[in-house]
Amino acid sequence: MISVESASEIILNEIKPLGIESADIVSALGRVLGEDISARGGNPPWDNSAMDGYALRQEDIKGATKERPVELKVIYDLPAGQTPKAQVNPGEAVRIMTGAPVPPGATAVVMVEKTEPTQGGAVKIFTEAKQGENIRKAGEDFRAGDTVIKSGSLIRPAEVSMLATVGVPFVFVHKRPRVAVISTGDELCDINEAPPTGKISNSNGYALASLVAECGAEPIQLGIARDNKESLKEKLRAAMTADCIISSGGVSVGDYDFVKDVLKEMGSSMIFWKVAMKPGKPLAFGVIGGKPAFGLPGNPISSMVAFEQFVRPALLKMAGRKDIFRRNFMAKLTKDVKIKPGRMNFLRAELKAEESGFKVTPLEGQGSGVISTMVRANSFIIVPQDSSGFAKDEIVKVQPFDSSVFMADKHGY
Repeated sequence: MISVESASEIILNEIKPLGIESADIVSALGRVLGEDISARGGNPPWDNSAMDGYALRQEDIKGATKERPVELKVIYDLPAGQTPKAQVNPGEAVRIMTGAPVPPGATAVVMVEKTEPTQGGAVKIFTEAKQGENIRKAGEDFRAGDTVIKSGSLIRPAEVSMLATVGVPFVFVHKRPRVAVISTGDELCDINEAPPTGKISNSNGYALASLVAECGAEPIQLGIARDNKESLKEKLRAAMTADCIISSGGVSVGDYDFVKDVLKEMGSSMIFWKVAMKPGKPLAFGVIGGKPAFGLPGNPISSMVAFEQFVRPALLKMAGRKDIFRRNFMAKLTKDVKIKPGRMNFLRAELKAEESGFKVTPLEGQGSGVISTMVRANSFIIVPQDSSGFAKDEIVKVQPFDSSVFMADKHGY
């Protein structure tokens, strides 16, 4: 039996990023860029107005105030999308809209709120302006030839915006891992069946598929392998078309736990079978046909905990991600925790962000089959392998499931 840290290191040493493929920029959202993106032109492409207002010569309005405005002749209107009709000469102004090109001769834009049009086609200016005020200069964002997104970047909505700005409709991105998901056991039935006595629903198959999808990978649900070698081999042969294989159940020491034997018979190189963790001890990892293969426990919580700690980072690395681990936080414990040392424990907990800092409460019902506790939890308290627990008010390491805990109120502000 190996430690959690050793298991993670072994797994990640076996995992390599997948190749790249072309995708349209919206489909590329959440994926990892496989090329540098350079700008063909600058942004903005020309000086443009940052405000609705009046483009004018800055020197023409020196000393202007509300009490002593400067009056300028308005020579034309310039909406966004139009080109200037003429340059601005002394004593003149152009009524300009946000984003419109700054006309030749203008050195500043005064916002419309600090002006007042007159009946005779002129405008009163009630303030001075600095040279270049309210003008976005050509290339101030980036210039032609600049690398605007580097290879290896995660494509978020901001990156999609940049790709559209520089006129790139398709990009090369790392492939999404295709992940085969197999559940094992004669006791399982599909969720559209009413379980007869002695049977349970195949919750693991659906939970693991959703965890795979949450990683940005593509789950391939292969259903249930029965407790015989022929059925399991059939499912594993079908799984070989995927980039990664996950099975749940059948990796313990029962008379009908065939996964280990079948993997060996099919030529897999299994690296370890047990990890010093709770829940999730009966965890197998190896390589079959060049594909990483995970044998997860059959208990629902054990399976989800093992996925979170080992499979998720592996799938993110396959997808080209660098940020493959959840960010852990320190939080104050709200009540005592007593643990038998010898295995790293992952306790389901409720983490709250308060003004005084993070507080975390371990939930009642830590059994590996108690799914309701997992539904209520938003984090794990991580108890080191050699620890016997913590006292109330101690600071402990916590692993949030997602960012929802950081929402200060229902609006997320």
